[in-house]
Amino acid sequence: MYDIAIIGAGPAGASAALITAKAGKKTLVIDSDKSVTKRAWIENHYGVLEISGPDLVAIGKKQAAKFGAELKEGVVVNVTKSDSGFRLETEDGASYEAAHVVLATGMLTDLAEKIGVRTKPGTEPRIKTVFDVDADGKTNIPGIWAAGTAAGVSMHTIITAGDGAKVAFNIVSEINGERYVDHDVLKS
Repeated sequence: MYDIAIIGAGPAGASAALITAKAGKKTLVIDSDKSVTKRAWIENHYGVLEISGPDLVAIGKKQAAKFGAELKEGVVVNVTKSDSGFRLETEDGASYEAAHVVLATGMLTDLAEKIGVRTKPGTEPRIKTVFDVDADGKTNIPGIWAAGTAAGVSMHTIITAGDGAKVAFNIVSEINGERYVDHDVLKS
């Protein structure tokens, strides 16, 4: 049983996983390796002079794994309510249980529509549909959250990564019952 299962390991998903795993929450990331970021060249990401999308995605996964997030490659085909949260099923027949689910599926909204997550028209160019989320990243299904492009924020990696972090901080805060912060300081 995982505290949090994140579907997608692009900037939003990997950023969320980094935060939740570093907070000590048992985190699973299931990624289909279809991130649109893997086709990008990026020169507008704060703190990075320039980077290829594949490198950014690889570093994000490595950061999440450093703090204990478990990464699995696969395609989630269904999410159903269970006694303790949610059961995620992949197309290869694997299943996982988690108390919270984060949809960080980029431009892909089919799964969410299948499981009953409300959607609305997107406002970004080429993004037709996004998940209908509140300011914290919550969907209409308690325990299912969404982050990044699929949640209606700009496709720019700096913004989707920030949105993934925001949603992760909100989930950890909800689990802990108080506002969670994580401020590292320079080592002397």
